[in-house]
This record gives sequence, C-alpha cells and structure tokens, in this order.
Amino acid sequence: MRKVDVFNHIFPGKFYERMMAEGGASRDMGKRVRNIPVLHDLDRRFRVIEEFGDEYQQVLSIASPPIEVLAGPKAAVELAQLANDGMAELVERYPERFPAFVAALPMNDVEAAHSELERAIDQLHARGVQVFTNVNGRPLDDPEFWPIFERMAEYDLPIWMHPARGTNFPDYLTEQRSKYEIWWTLGWPYETSAAMARLAFSGAFDRLPGLKVITHHLGGLVPYLEGRVGPGWDQLGARTSDEDYTSLRNGLGKRPYDYFKENFLADTAVFGARAATVCGIDFFGADRVLFASDSPFDPEGGPMYIRQTIEILDSLEIPEEDRAKIYHGNAERLLKL
Repeated sequence: MRKVDVFNHIFPGKFYERMMAEGGASRDMGKRVRNIPVLHDLDRRFRVIEEFGDEYQQVLSIASPPIEVLAGPKAAVELAQLANDGMAELVERYPERFPAFVAALPMNDVEAAHSELERAIDQLHARGVQVFTNVNGRPLDDPEFWPIFERMAEYDLPIWMHPARGTNFPDYLTEQRSKYEIWWTLGWPYETSAAMARLAFSGAFDRLPGLKVITHHLGGLVPYLEGRVGPGWDQLGARTSDEDYTSLRNGLGKRPYDYFKENFLADTAVFGARAATVCGIDFFGADRVLFASDSPFDPEGGPMYIRQTIEILDSLEIPEEDRAKIYHGNAERLLKL
C-alpha cells in the first residue's frame, strides 16, 4: 500500500548552511537539530527511506525551530526562500520519493510571508504551508496573520500547524524558564491544543469554512481531553468572573467541540504510542487523519518512528478502506497529488 508521510522534516543543503550561521541555531531545538544527520545528509536520508520499500514517500517540510526564532525579519525571508527553493528542487529531482513539499514562511514579516506563500505555491508548486503555534509568542488568531489563513482557504490547500515552545516559556509564574524539557514534552501538546482553541473561538472556521489545518501529533491533547473540550466547554464563561463570554458563546456557529472534531485534521506522529494513535483516530475519524512519522527525531535518527507507526497502523482492527485513507487517500485528496 502506498504510504505518504505528510509530516517529516528536512534541511535542504543551502538552507542548512545559512541556518548554521544564525544565533537561534544553537539554542533549544536549534541545538537538537544541528546533530541529526538525516535532516541535512541526503544520502543518509535515502538509506532510511529505502528500508520501507518503494511504496513509502515523504512530503517534505523544514524542521523546528521556526524561521522567525532562528533569525530577524530580513534573514528570515532569505532562509524561507532557501528552504522552499531547496525542497522544490528535491521534489523535482526525486518525485518517486518526495511527491510534494510544504512551504516555509517568515512569519516575523507577514507581508513577506504572504508573498513567499504565493511564490512557493504558484511558482514552486508547494502543496501547502507550515506555520507554528505562535509567532515569537504572538497567537495565530492575531488579526495581522489573517491574510495567511484567508489566502490558503482560497488556494484550497492545507496549513500544517507545528508546535513551538522553548525554555523561555516558564512552567510556573515564579520562574523565568522551563525546566527538565517540560517545555517540549508537555508544552508542545499544550501549544497545539491552545492554538486550535484560539482559531476555533476566533471564528476562523465560521468565516472560512473551507480552511484546512493539519495539526501535528494527532491534535495534541484534544482527543484525550474530549470530555473537557465537549461538555466542559459547553459551559464556557461559567468559570470566568472578569469577562462575559455569553455573546461569544451565542455567536459561535456550532459547539466548541464540533470545531475540533470537524474542522481540524491530524497526523499519526505520536512517537510510536499505540494508545494515542487509537484515541486520535477515534476522535477525528479516518477521513481526517493522515499518516506521518515525525522522522528523523527518534533515538535511531530516522527509521524508528516510521517503522513503529507503520506497525501500529497495520495492526489496528479497522476497515482496510480506512487504513488506505490514512496511509495515502487523505493526503492525495487534500494535497491534490
């Protein structure tokens, strides 16, 4: 069966060289990704891919940290262009392995991000764009970012939403920094869920009903917290004394729960966790889940998460039609492959 891995990561050669010169490339996730050869060594990447046969393919996107964390606005634009040019070249040279790529955007310059979005899709044939759950601490429902979502809805192509959080997001108000990599292990799923909530409550899907957002790591915390997202948020405002949410609640087009379940998509990149995979597919449904591995961020540096994710999906007692949707059908439809 064809397997289209929609959320794995790469650093094209020229982008990697330029990234290494930036200060953000030595901190937090920057420190982490500098030491993963498969991200930038194409020969090693192909050796990993070949382990899974001719049916396995990768939709390319750059890895964290976000470009706007790596560099200031001017350099971020240059980095995005290098990333997109590099990924487009790989798709052109190796279409049997890389059927598509996801464009990187310099979100600390929104006007430039909008221009790069159009260049990447119109000229380089990107099949979507990647944004992170916040832009240097600013929420995605900030009105300045609205043109990005509006344009992607017009293109009828998906937005890949990747979590972003570093040690500068403290775990407690009395502290300055997060400890023990809590910012990553627990913070990233929270980031994803919070960004989903902000988009839902901002009315983004009421204004753009065709908007497609693929949430990394199977929707963060949302499937597991279905009860809180559902009956819990049906009582929006009951716990808040300094703001009246009545008009917001009455103005929504549907239940908060329904936005999460019906308007977001999710991928299977949950680091080889079977229970999380079952929970996520049960919540979103087979029509809204796409196969992804998050390679090469496993302890083996590339193949482990691919292998484990395939083993889990192959073992699930689901209709073969649903398995095919998750492995390739949904990607082919959404990305217009």
